[in-house]
Amino acid sequence: MTTKQKVENVQSELNIGVIGHVDHGKTTLVSKITNKWASKHSEEIKQGISIKLGYADVSFYKCPKCKGLQAYTNSQVCKYCNSNTEFLKKISFVDSPGHETLMAVMLSGATLLDGGLLVVAVNEDIPQPRTVEHLNALKIHGIKHLVVALNKIDLVSKQKAKEQYLKLRAFLDNEGYNDAPIIPTSAHFDTNIDALIYALLDTIPTPEHDLNAPLKMRIIRSFDINKPGTKIEDLKGGVLGGTVIQGKLSVGDKVWLYPGISKPIEIKIKSLNAEDVSYESVHPGGLIAVGTDIDPFFCVGDKMVGEILCTEESKPFVSQKIDLVYTKIDALVDSNKTPFSVGEKLVVVIGSQAYLGVILKLKGNVLELSLNKSCVYYKNEKVAISRNVNNRWRLSGYGEVK
Repeated sequence: MTTKQKVENVQSELNIGVIGHVDHGKTTLVSKITNKWASKHSEEIKQGISIKLGYADVSFYKCPKCKGLQAYTNSQVCKYCNSNTEFLKKISFVDSPGHETLMAVMLSGATLLDGGLLVVAVNEDIPQPRTVEHLNALKIHGIKHLVVALNKIDLVSKQKAKEQYLKLRAFLDNEGYNDAPIIPTSAHFDTNIDALIYALLDTIPTPEHDLNAPLKMRIIRSFDINKPGTKIEDLKGGVLGGTVIQGKLSVGDKVWLYPGISKPIEIKIKSLNAEDVSYESVHPGGLIAVGTDIDPFFCVGDKMVGEILCTEESKPFVSQKIDLVYTKIDALVDSNKTPFSVGEKLVVVIGSQAYLGVILKLKGNVLELSLNKSCVYYKNEKVAISRNVNNRWRLSGYGEVK
């Protein structure tokens, strides 16, 4: 096996979410870091915005001969001295939608992340509304490690860039991200990509995971890999895409799928893949495609999003009614001008799925909700809550499931 094959077969160590306001250059910047385009859906390409969670794996390297930031790269050969570089770490980027109507999708991604890359356009006012909401979504889920790209610096003067940097620094400090480095970038001209790679490696550590803990895996995509006309005897089971939250998963394992298909079901793991690399066993870190023995009909078109793979010891609760202890976020002024009321509709993001809920009861800061369908959850799990403000769903705060 060659060195390149060994590196490509290494599983990603962590997930980094790419967040920020619409059209600030998130997906383009990810493409420069990874040499891959994260938005893979035709409707996303047509509209020019991310709709579903995009994803791309990348391996980072360091040149043993070059000095300073230019030594950090995503290539096995240094572009400056043509030396072979040394492998450092493989990570997955999760590209989150920035458009305000797609906040629920972004929030579902936040449950899967170990750190964040916030992209802010230098040629617009700082902060933009979705910048505030996305950053608060990370805070809701306890994500402390953040790198910031001040993007599109080719569009403004040096003086303007300095002024915008100071505004951004003040905003981040006020939000509790005092240690987050700010890297000026221009995605279109590959400016400071090496510095950004260094900052990501230096700022966002690989978390420690207990591989002996009972399995928990969130599903964020599902699909049918069979081509039209495939013979019945050649059909392959549905594929579940997601990331392991705790424990590990191996080919041949029998695990539970919750809430399942009309009821929880036990399934068998047939294969584990990430970007065309096959694994016998996977752990937390990276986005994994799990081949199963489920009828592919039930997996087509992301039908299984929001489901959980688990073991007997880690089975979640299933219910269409939940009680949430609510905490509002004061920075989100527009969505918190009026108090909640019985009968009000909310969107709650539980794990990797958004649900429409109606408030049945209010008692202090406790909300009793009836959801449009059964959800799966764990006690004390954090849930993002959005309210309808001027016919748009806006992040309001978060709740913890009682």
